[in-house]
Amino acid sequence: MTYPDPTLFGHDPLWLIIAKAVGVFGFLVLTVLTAILLERKILGRMQLRFGPNRVGPRGLLQSLADGIKLALKEGLVPAGVDKGIYLAAPVISVIPAFMAFAVIPLGGEVSVFGHRTALQLTDLPVAVLYILAVTSIGVYGIVLAGWASGSVYPLLGGLRSSAQVISYEIAMALSFVAVFIYAGTMSTSGIVAAQNDVWYIFLLLPSFLVYVTSMVGETNRAPFDLPEAEGELVGGFHTEYSSLKFAMFMLAEYVNMTTVSALATTLFLGGWHAPWPISLWEGANSGWWPLLWFTAKVWMFLFVFMWLRATLPRMRYDQFMALGWKILIPVSLGWIAIVAVTHSLQERGLQAWATASLGLLIAAVALAALLVWRRLRSMNTRRTTPPPPTPPAGGGAFPVPPLPVKEHADV
Repeated sequence: MTYPDPTLFGHDPLWLIIAKAVGVFGFLVLTVLTAILLERKILGRMQLRFGPNRVGPRGLLQSLADGIKLALKEGLVPAGVDKGIYLAAPVISVIPAFMAFAVIPLGGEVSVFGHRTALQLTDLPVAVLYILAVTSIGVYGIVLAGWASGSVYPLLGGLRSSAQVISYEIAMALSFVAVFIYAGTMSTSGIVAAQNDVWYIFLLLPSFLVYVTSMVGETNRAPFDLPEAEGELVGGFHTEYSSLKFAMFMLAEYVNMTTVSALATTLFLGGWHAPWPISLWEGANSGWWPLLWFTAKVWMFLFVFMWLRATLPRMRYDQFMALGWKILIPVSLGWIAIVAVTHSLQERGLQAWATASLGLLIAAVALAALLVWRRLRSMNTRRTTPPPPTPPAGGGAFPVPPLPVKEHADV
């Protein structure tokens, strides 16, 4: 097993850096085209209908045909928009989505035409914070698209997106803290190396569950796709967009799905490490094989995205915000306290104290969660509908008014 040497980053030849950048770009574009096609097919099967099956053999060229169709459509610009910001918003959404993948490790060291290099474009001592910062910039594209469109519905979608990001990025960042404590680094390649013996999904399961929930909300996917809820906002922030500008928003959404799935793989599923029992094979984590394990793990998360879209209805907005602020963030803070105390005691050799502290803290967190759940249940309980008013004596039943009394003449 060969882990990337940190000194390799930044010292590759220029042609190799360009080749790796083009490779990452091609990997993301092909993943997006495949994900759009497979999502339509999987949703069709889950909903007892056929997916795309006309364009190309078994419909395999449907995503390519959709891209060509969007490219050839007329790009309309409404009269009341702020044109500069309106045109820049899709670009602001797409570019950070690709930039975030620059620090994701796709494998260990490999040889490319005699040059030893890591299957990773670059790495930073604070690589995970870099991903959080870049993905936060991408949300400005949604907010500015809603504001610049000059319409009420896109504006409401942009406002929803800004509130959504504030809520769920806090929970997402807090879910990383426990990983940093155990790994001792924020470097993505260092975190993968720290999971050589055991993956963090087993040690830090609450952090993993919080992150998985947050990443669905962060990417505006069902059941958290409230910034573009067509039921009340027509199409949300991209209502006034068409042609390639609309395609760029869709591209950004699926690239962000791939990025958060790759980050979940890196932080909790051992990165490019082979799963058991494949890991028993001596050469499973060497050469180009790790790229296959990494891609399979990413596609597992992408399938979960599609499964959720086909299964769960969209949440109400107040339920969505309550989930972020009243459940995910308090649970993350409580779990960080548990991890920090137990890990510190274990490093000092106080295993018995660590076990006792873990039990007490888990009990305290469970009690707090129970209290929060009861509070939320009491808040969401619907009031009983009052009975209809009693109809007046001699009159008809509500809401039919009483009929006038008819006088019959004697015959």
